[in-house]
Amino acid sequence: MNGSRESAKLLVDRPVIVEGKFDREKLMSVIDAEIIPVGGFAIFSDEAKRLLITRLAEKNGVIVLTDSDGAGLVIRNYIKSILPPDKVINLYTPQIKGKEKRKAQPSKAGFLGVEGIERETLRNIFAPYAAGKGVIRRGGLIKADLYEYGFSGGDSAQSLRDLLCQKAGLPGGMSANAMLGALNLLYTREESIRLMSSIGQEKYYD
Repeated sequence: MNGSRESAKLLVDRPVIVEGKFDREKLMSVIDAEIIPVGGFAIFSDEAKRLLITRLAEKNGVIVLTDSDGAGLVIRNYIKSILPPDKVINLYTPQIKGKEKRKAQPSKAGFLGVEGIERETLRNIFAPYAAGKGVIRRGGLIKADLYEYGFSGGDSAQSLRDLLCQKAGLPGGMSANAMLGALNLLYTREESIRLMSSIGQEKYYD
């Protein structure tokens, strides 16, 4: 019984901002959500990533979970500086001494990062924001919908995605998977299909 509880992912319908890809991989085993790694301090010079975060935050805000050290605080404060205060939900991991298995040395502060925190602890951190507790379910758009409307798999798919991103206020150059996640956070499935249909008409009939 406990095993099935631990393996079941929590559905979180706000974007989750983390520092790096290993944090994202850890959270993917705990929550079903759009998880955006900022690449540590690279976020300071990544205009496309900043645009994506600000656009995705417009609807329900974002959740920020960074490491409990000085670098994590700097990144957290930067995210707060580019978004309205009511669009940021700050979550925190406990300060636990140790190091991740993949690292030869612990961090400067000596605390475990997000990737090193136990899954059950992460579940408890995200539980108040799981579906059914005031969170709106995502749109339901699937990869097959993108393919059907020409936004995945075809020669013109990237150009169509760029047109959609321009209309939706998203950064250009997004992959099909990245755009799928963004659309499901911003729109219902019906709204996304209307948007894709209108762009297809603009592309081929204007």
